[in-house]
Amino acid sequence: MKKVAIIGSGSWGAALGIYLGNHGHEVRMWSYDEDEKNLINNKRKCVFLPQAIIPDGVICSSSFEEVLDGADIILHVTPSKFVRSTIKQYKHLVKPNQMLIMCSKGFEAETGYTLDQIMEEELPGIKTGILSGPSHAEEVSVGVPTLLVVASKDEEVRNVISDEFKSNTLRIYTSADVRGVELGGALKNIIAFCAGIAVGLELGDNSFAALATRGLVEINRLGTAMGGESKTFYGLSGLGDLIVTCGSVHSRNRKAGELIGRGYTIEEARKQIGMTIESVDNIDVAYMLAKKYNVEMPIVEKVYEVLYNGLSPKEAVNILMTREPKSE
Repeated sequence: MKKVAIIGSGSWGAALGIYLGNHGHEVRMWSYDEDEKNLINNKRKCVFLPQAIIPDGVICSSSFEEVLDGADIILHVTPSKFVRSTIKQYKHLVKPNQMLIMCSKGFEAETGYTLDQIMEEELPGIKTGILSGPSHAEEVSVGVPTLLVVASKDEEVRNVISDEFKSNTLRIYTSADVRGVELGGALKNIIAFCAGIAVGLELGDNSFAALATRGLVEINRLGTAMGGESKTFYGLSGLGDLIVTCGSVHSRNRKAGELIGRGYTIEEARKQIGMTIESVDNIDVAYMLAKKYNVEMPIVEKVYEVLYNGLSPKEAVNILMTREPKSE
């Protein structure tokens, strides 16, 4: 059993804490929010996971020193826009023998960096990895069988995470394709947002399936241009995560898109959902990266225009449908 520090007490951080605590690991969780910390410690509940009970062995603290001291493994689980600023607050406490695993998905807006690039820049020499795959917090927290993938350049990191975290409800595959696993998790949120728009417009199953399929093509195009392996995007962190995020009622990204399709503004959608919407925070980054790498991504281009240039969702669909035919 390992001592695990979890940086972030939102739904995914809490779900990982519940799972690891229930399987014998010693878990310390960091939260910036005093109310969340007190709810976890005193009521054994997470506001985002009303059906789940947090094990007594999971302790939440607002002190990085308390959470990181003696930890074997650090799981970073904050929204992508806070990854660098949060790492800067605790990086001086990270020891060479500790492993840092990024469990967030997204990009840094200011630089277009993937989250593994931020770890490399802020924590050179530390053993790092990426944990990704089709995994709604609501289901992991109550023991629904789940498959994930851990990616790292370090074989020890891959083997330790896969071996130590496995159980009859969680199976973890390994990969050396850090960039591919990272990009699959980040880009699928954007396609799920678009799938939500299709739902909001009541376009039907044909449109939904077509959008998800062609969305995967766009993920693969940009992902391989940025150094990922094509096969990775047809695995758990690509196709698997795309399926669950496009199709599930648990998906904040899909729900946000659905609200846009129904005529809500992005501000209204943010308010109704009440949690971070990674797709919205990253659509402009994906649009910029497509231009930078000279990759054709018509779905991403049109959803960017919907959010930032006033294009209506219905007109975006019409433009996509009337593009020049070409070979698949």
